[in-house]
Amino acid sequence: MSEENQNPYAARNPDGTAATPAAPAAVQNPYAAPKAQVARAAEDTGQGELIDGGRKVGAGRGAAWLGEGFDLFKQAPGVWVGITFVFFVVFFALALIPFIGQLAVNLLMPVFAAGLMLGCEALEKDEPLELGHLFAGFKQNTGQLVLVGLLYMLAIVVLIAAFFVVGLVIGFGAAATGARGSSAGIGFVIGMVLFGLVGLLLIVPLAMAVWYAPALIIFHEQEPIPAMKQSFAGCLKNIVPFLLYSIVGLVLAIVATIPLGLGWLVLWPVFIGSLYKSYRDIFCVGGGPD
Repeated sequence: MSEENQNPYAARNPDGTAATPAAPAAVQNPYAAPKAQVARAAEDTGQGELIDGGRKVGAGRGAAWLGEGFDLFKQAPGVWVGITFVFFVVFFALALIPFIGQLAVNLLMPVFAAGLMLGCEALEKDEPLELGHLFAGFKQNTGQLVLVGLLYMLAIVVLIAAFFVVGLVIGFGAAATGARGSSAGIGFVIGMVLFGLVGLLLIVPLAMAVWYAPALIIFHEQEPIPAMKQSFAGCLKNIVPFLLYSIVGLVLAIVATIPLGLGWLVLWPVFIGSLYKSYRDIFCVGGGPD
């Protein structure tokens, strides 16, 4: 008996021949990628939608960031102290190497900062903080992070050169008017004060540009210059919270330094946690307080 007679109810083509049953989707393409798993992975690695240029937050958030940083410290105090100790040892050792050591410190600081941001993210997700987080920035986006350090270092060199030239001009000007007596000395002091203020005004914007750059690079795949622009814009919108943050942070730094500097084993992780919390607050949709 033919196959057609065996199954008289089988589906047929228009010409009367038996139609071939459609294979199940899994059989049609057994090598298809699991789409749901890929989507879940993308969600797990995200920090939320980036707010372009950051958003303005309340003045009180400046002090709150430090409190939230301390909350992150309390989740793994022993590991934080260990990370801090290793970090200080590494950088003090590098600083002892003439020229090359200082160069390495400037280039690697954003790399270490990015790794510590990943550590803070782990704690926020109820995952363990590990010593390896200190070096996590060497595993991803390392080139971009080093470039941020290089740009910062070049800017510092330019500022130092400018300060040197202006200092010479002030010095020569004071020497040329020395015959005027005490008025020349007063003029020199005023000139140096103005010189220092101008230098501070130039250093602060540079610090603003690199403050959030490592986090923006490691979490949002930003290129170095756009990340520095975003960082500057976010800081500029939040001058008042940062002023309060700086005042409270300065007081805490004085207190931490009194017991032979041992307080920094706690304060430095708090600053790192506050950096992460302020980044989430300013740049991430849903990252701020409810």
